[in-house]
Amino acid sequence: MKLISTLLLSIFCLTLIAQDKTEGYQFETIYDLEATCVKDQHRSGTCWSFSALGFFESEMIRIGKEPADLSEMFVVRHCYSDKAVKYVRLHGSLNFGPGGAFHDAVYVMKNYGMVPEEAYAGLEYGEEGHVHGEMDAVLKGYVDAVITNKNKKLSPAWKSGFDGVLDAYLGEEPTSFEIDGKSYTPQTYMKEKVGLNMDDYIQVSSYMHHPTYSSFAIEVPDNWLWGKVYNVTLDDLMTVFENSLENGYSIGWAADVSEKGFSHTNGVAIVPENDAKEMSGSERSRWESMSRADRNKMLYSFDKPVKEVVITPEMRQEAYDNYQTTDDHGMQITGMVKDQNGTKYFKVKNSWNTNSKYEGYFYASESFIKYKTMSIMIHKDALTKDLKKKLGIK
Repeated sequence: MKLISTLLLSIFCLTLIAQDKTEGYQFETIYDLEATCVKDQHRSGTCWSFSALGFFESEMIRIGKEPADLSEMFVVRHCYSDKAVKYVRLHGSLNFGPGGAFHDAVYVMKNYGMVPEEAYAGLEYGEEGHVHGEMDAVLKGYVDAVITNKNKKLSPAWKSGFDGVLDAYLGEEPTSFEIDGKSYTPQTYMKEKVGLNMDDYIQVSSYMHHPTYSSFAIEVPDNWLWGKVYNVTLDDLMTVFENSLENGYSIGWAADVSEKGFSHTNGVAIVPENDAKEMSGSERSRWESMSRADRNKMLYSFDKPVKEVVITPEMRQEAYDNYQTTDDHGMQITGMVKDQNGTKYFKVKNSWNTNSKYEGYFYASESFIKYKTMSIMIHKDALTKDLKKKLGIK
């Protein structure tokens, strides 16, 4: 039994798909990196934890470590606990909820260590999957009650009570646990089994409201840690995407998937060209005679590749400033393909289970990536030497 367990662990859900073909989209692989299996965040707002740990699981594989299944709820628990302290300290003037960012996982792993899924699943409330609606509401109600209490000061018991709620729903944090006959603490497991240096990981973005090649705390509601990203040009950002994958580094991808061009069912994310000025005379005449419903049906049929919008930095900035691009979802990019027309797409590992066309993956076009990327997390060595120099990274 132990031998079987070891064998299963050694091949833990590694994905290496050479080619994906569909009736409408024919994808030819350019890069395809190893990753652990697709997880299911179920009915919880914890995509940021699932995608970040999926990224770090791939990093473990990249440096020659055994594939692991890291505990997303270990990260969620610590973030909720520390976020509560900050929320109360700021008298409630902070976004408090289940959302987060990639640097939250870095923060937890650096300060609290890590545990495997088998040591902390975070399912202590009678559900097989993560269903956090009740817990999220109870935790928010608790900290609001602490802030608005009529005693005009805080009791020393409030934080213990808050952590008690987390214990009830997710379970008490394991101080020690046994894996393959060896005892670990979260800190020793992080050092010996995970083996990653959290100082090696950075976040990169591209916006016009901050100086290029500077760093800034990205202004999104879920950035409760006020974590910083490096600001680069849009061309630089796309170079980082390709250079990372070419050199074997996967990417943590924070993006907005609320656009009509994102289809979980069809497994693609695109930004169709819908500007009549760019069409030929006959195409334009036909387009202008169509109803909005018919136009959308044609644009978003997903039955074959379509011409897409050329994305500019100004378009990105406008969408961000107008709340059309928000910190909507966290995912992991593990590869790149091209369709039958030569258009590039990035292979994205999601955390919505495997009941989709590409078994938990989808393909985001280069235009979608340019338009809807909020920020990315990478190993600093995924940067080119030139970009490292511009950002002052050694």
